[in-house]
Amino acid sequence: MGHDHGHVEMRAGARHATKLWWCFGLIIAFLVVQVVTGLATGSLALLSDAGHMATDALGLGMALAAISAANRATKAPHRTFGLYRLEILAALANAGLLFAVAIYVLIEAVGRLDDPPDIASAPVFIVGVIGLVVNVVAFLLLREGAEESLNVKGAYFEVVADMIGSIGVIVAASVMWLTGWGWVDAVIGAAIGVFILPRAWRLGRSALRILLQAAPEGVDVGEVTAALASLDGVADVHDVHLWTLTSGMDVLTAHVTVAAFTPSQRVLESARTMLADRFQLTHATLQVEASGDHGCDDMTW
Repeated sequence: MGHDHGHVEMRAGARHATKLWWCFGLIIAFLVVQVVTGLATGSLALLSDAGHMATDALGLGMALAAISAANRATKAPHRTFGLYRLEILAALANAGLLFAVAIYVLIEAVGRLDDPPDIASAPVFIVGVIGLVVNVVAFLLLREGAEESLNVKGAYFEVVADMIGSIGVIVAASVMWLTGWGWVDAVIGAAIGVFILPRAWRLGRSALRILLQAAPEGVDVGEVTAALASLDGVADVHDVHLWTLTSGMDVLTAHVTVAAFTPSQRVLESARTMLADRFQLTHATLQVEASGDHGCDDMTW
């Protein structure tokens, strides 16, 4: 029975590139407004949100560049896996940028608590509301893609964090207008920084897990090995490797020893069907070996 090794569907990141472009345009346009207003008013909450918005724009740009590069390089003969990992590297870079912005904001907030500057609350409030609208639109555009692509998920997390940041800007401006408490701006700015940190950690951890070629989260290598070994006609399973190439592309390789007088093609077809149906592993490379074959004994790693 024949089978097709071609990718019928686009990669998860590439499927959502158009929505990423829309988000990129919206965020760049609003970033200019936010930076100008933040500098004019001196609001740390607004400037911290602008700093995070800048990482949004840079992160989205890197995500789009990674998707584009991966698409162009897929068929290069010397890149047998294309440049799919660029999308994961972009996600890791996004996590690093989030960490940098959060730490900067926290340091700046501590310095301002003792001597809070006078801040015009009205323009800060208006820009905060506009920012919230922009981020809600971006949130809705990226929500579906974040479930499929780690690269899109990185951009999605940044938009979510920035949406919370916009709410913080609105709260800070409202409190300053009602009470005149200038220190509220620094406190809200610090809160935005604290909110960013755990999300940056989770994103970075997920990206590193893929780059280190660990098994996909939620997939038990022992369970996969046992399932292969339990198939009719299988005598042994060894040298199992399971990793994620990029979001939505899990890969498995294994050596399967078949019992004597067992048709190897039947075992191979059963294994492919089981892996796809039970573990959603549709890209599996299985080396079928005859019982008594000791060729793997010489392997050193």
